[in-house]
Amino acid sequence: MRLNDIPRAAMAALAGAALCALSAPAFAETTPGDAETAAPADSGGGDTQSPGDASHELVPFRNGGRLLLTGGVSTIEGAGGGGLVPWALIGGYGTRDEFGIQSYVTGVKSEDFALVAFGASANIKNRLEISLGRQNFHLRDVGKALGLGNDFIISQTIIGAKVRLIGDAVLDQNTLVPQISVGVQHKINDDKTVVGGALGLRRSSTDFYIAATKLFLDKNLLVNTTVRLTKANQYGILGFGGLGGKDQAYKPTFEASAAYLLTRKLAFGAEVRTKSNRLQGALGGDSFREDAAYDIFGAYALGRNLSLTAAYVDLGHIALKNQHAAYLSLQVGF
Repeated sequence: MRLNDIPRAAMAALAGAALCALSAPAFAETTPGDAETAAPADSGGGDTQSPGDASHELVPFRNGGRLLLTGGVSTIEGAGGGGLVPWALIGGYGTRDEFGIQSYVTGVKSEDFALVAFGASANIKNRLEISLGRQNFHLRDVGKALGLGNDFIISQTIIGAKVRLIGDAVLDQNTLVPQISVGVQHKINDDKTVVGGALGLRRSSTDFYIAATKLFLDKNLLVNTTVRLTKANQYGILGFGGLGGKDQAYKPTFEASAAYLLTRKLAFGAEVRTKSNRLQGALGGDSFREDAAYDIFGAYALGRNLSLTAAYVDLGHIALKNQHAAYLSLQVGF
């Protein structure tokens, strides 16, 4: 993807985030002096404590002791994980005594559409993750062809939460039991013209998911599976449920990620995410068919407080044809 192909809003946000230089992805080594110490599996996940630090008071905004990349990056919906799939890991580096925040901006550019996503999340004692995301989907020439104008945008807000239930992906190296978390994402679509108007679709709904993540430190390998219950069409960008408010049943979808740490700071991986496909044929023929989305990504820790992720994404069928996209995301935090 050429730089001049990225929407100007995404470029401006990327530049601003780079100047802030606040966070990083996750599973390499700790910073000097952050020696990893063993702890019980229920201690909060990869925690480290300095000698004599026996208290469990919340320590705000401290560079956490967890390993690089053990919080993942930010998905397009704001949860910690890969670019498409939320993981069971709690985003960021905060340990059991810490509170951390991070922010992200992502640009996705396909042949016919562009997506700009941005938001922030909070890590509370490596047990609870709260996130807020915003997506702006640019219809570009498709909007012009539909008589909506070349700059027509469908936007939605995602309010998310994730709770770690059991397991510790970092510390549980002597067992095959994964870290397991449950999450919720409430999505609110702003569009009353296409989504709520012409298509008559509902503009808000809630996704529920459960994720299991296993990290094999001796093999530099992370694997994750996620099962989601959703009513969303194209992640919610095309509303929820069927035409005219029909077909409001939740449908299960499957998501998976795998990542391999090539060097201390560089990870490569792949993801797949299926969709509910309940609008196929809404305009006749094969219109609005939804296929599974795939990506191949590389994530690089520019520093402990800054990471960059780039990916090739096959978004599957969107509207009338398959869409292949370039993906670029910057994450900052502390």
